[in-house]
Amino acid sequence: MNWFKRAVLVGALAAGSLLSACAPAVAGNSSRSSGSLALSADDSTLYAVDSDNGVLAVMSLVNPSEKYLVPVGKEPVRLIIGADETVYVANRGSNTVSVIRKGERQVSATLETSVEPSGLALSADGKQLLVTSATARDTTAHGVLTAFDTATLQQAWELPVGEEPRAVAVVAGNKALVSLYKKGEVAVVDLNRQALTSNPTNAQVYTQANAARTDPNLVGSGFGGTFSTFHPRAASDIITTPDGTRAFTPVVWAREDAIGRRPSSAGGYYSAGGPCSIGAVATAGIVTYDTAGATAQPKVDDLTACINAGTNTNTSADFPVSTFASSSGGLESAVQGPTVGVTDPTGAWVFVVNRESQNVVVLPADRRAGEDIDFNSTGTSIRSMVRVGAGADGIAVTRDGTRAYVYNQFDKRVDELVAKGVGAKAQVVKKGEFRFDDVGLKEVLSPEFAMGRRMFFDALDARMSSPQTTVACSTCHLEGREDGHVWMFPDGPRQTPALAGRKLLATAPYHWSGEFPTINDFNVHTIRERMGGVGLGGVDAVNLDRWVDSLPSAPSPFTPAMDVVQRGRAAFEKAQCATCHSGTLLTDNTNRNVGTLNTRASDPRERDNGLVERQGFNVPSLHGLARSAPYLHDGTELTLEARVFGNARDQHGVTSTLSDVEKADLVAYLKSL
Repeated sequence: MNWFKRAVLVGALAAGSLLSACAPAVAGNSSRSSGSLALSADDSTLYAVDSDNGVLAVMSLVNPSEKYLVPVGKEPVRLIIGADETVYVANRGSNTVSVIRKGERQVSATLETSVEPSGLALSADGKQLLVTSATARDTTAHGVLTAFDTATLQQAWELPVGEEPRAVAVVAGNKALVSLYKKGEVAVVDLNRQALTSNPTNAQVYTQANAARTDPNLVGSGFGGTFSTFHPRAASDIITTPDGTRAFTPVVWAREDAIGRRPSSAGGYYSAGGPCSIGAVATAGIVTYDTAGATAQPKVDDLTACINAGTNTNTSADFPVSTFASSSGGLESAVQGPTVGVTDPTGAWVFVVNRESQNVVVLPADRRAGEDIDFNSTGTSIRSMVRVGAGADGIAVTRDGTRAYVYNQFDKRVDELVAKGVGAKAQVVKKGEFRFDDVGLKEVLSPEFAMGRRMFFDALDARMSSPQTTVACSTCHLEGREDGHVWMFPDGPRQTPALAGRKLLATAPYHWSGEFPTINDFNVHTIRERMGGVGLGGVDAVNLDRWVDSLPSAPSPFTPAMDVVQRGRAAFEKAQCATCHSGTLLTDNTNRNVGTLNTRASDPRERDNGLVERQGFNVPSLHGLARSAPYLHDGTELTLEARVFGNARDQHGVTSTLSDVEKADLVAYLKSL
């Protein structure tokens, strides 16, 4: 039975996920849990990892009063459970995986990983644990997929898999899919050969999503003029059906073409309302993959073709609509920040947790038609939406498909979801919640920092965003860092700068052009005129700014103790880099011309009051440089090596005084900051 027919049959019988107690039980646990939450094989025990407290919280669902905490590593972000009930926890902050055996209330073993482990999966036979890490132990050029033997807990092999890998999922028995977070790509690994397959999924996704715009037969013909192209970013998870034949990657579609409108309080640069429910800058969505064969074949709507029809009209497609849009307007129905997801036991329904809009959406895995989906009127294939708590980043569904649980990091609670109603009108709703306060799970942030973090990740706060916008600060500044994207604003191309580690409060003036003398001026412009929010009061603004100011830089394998880094520091001084990048913050907070004044604003009114033309661009801090590519205001340098070795005429430091060895040392030093 093909995908479409099977989905219609399941939809007719169950009328929605969590609605049929007759759903078949499935072996394994990976397809029905993801992120910070998991269920035991018999659904009797709930496991959640809390990143702030560094603990694994365990609770019996048979007797919810039976619960306890297990200290693990720093910043645990994901867990999985093996067939023998062994729990594996990825500790992003301590570069380890904690192993907790069944029945034990302490860590049984600790595995050393590369930098910032996050993704976890078990091989089909359960003999290997697969772990993704954001960077290797000796370079930031790529991350790695590491395999550990589950019997001996020894490392079996390690493979470079691309830049900033995040999630991993095993499909078809001998194949692993790895999501590359900032690029929105999926790498495919042959587990038998321990090698990457030739599968340019990103090129395929981009080509399909922008087919009308990039078709050589249409470019230059006048078709569509300058309408948008879109690039997937923030690929934080890989969701698989129980049989492994289909996978989904939640993404944020980032706009690439010129944004011609000027900022205004009516919606700003980020207003929604484009074709296929695409916003002006960033829109949540999903990429579908069929996993049969040696590669993974993406299935994506042509987002640029929607410019003619005004909406996606591909009703007969056998995959979800590639963008998330609610069926009604207003902040309360926004969908933003897709983080993790699962399928139900039948594989017919996909649950996606959206952190920034604090909800879970349920949509068919393989159709966009039926009496329960109003695609023709709404342009969305979302079947149901339910509100959850703040910071949601984990979900698990029971074996019979009648209940789901969501962990909310900021609220320190688990929400229980069930179905309400029958037939095509049934909806998934919140039934209750569970907490771990009585066993010591507490808020460790100060009230001020906790509020600042909530605002940063909130696309529903009218102070920060509008119904026409529905973005959060984290939509572009992923995790307080950056998204690797270059936005085509009216004042020219601007790369998203990293915020983490840059000590925001001590580096005025602000913006690439340095046109905002105070952080308050910058907040007013960004929040009101770009994001469309009504603005923050004094105390709220201070809370947001101080939390951002406290964020540490993205960690790097390069350390100050390395000989190459110490030599690089000497090269930094020799090349007179400290002339501009001075002091502990590595910036003199001025505007400088480093030979990049070749881009002019499209609108004379948007040329930053002439600051760029007269003085150049604002000198950024160098902290966290290693993992904030691309570089320069317009993102034209993809690597630090390219800038250091390609600095013609000494416009960006006097690098002509350095030998090639010294230049390589300088790059190592920059990556250690």
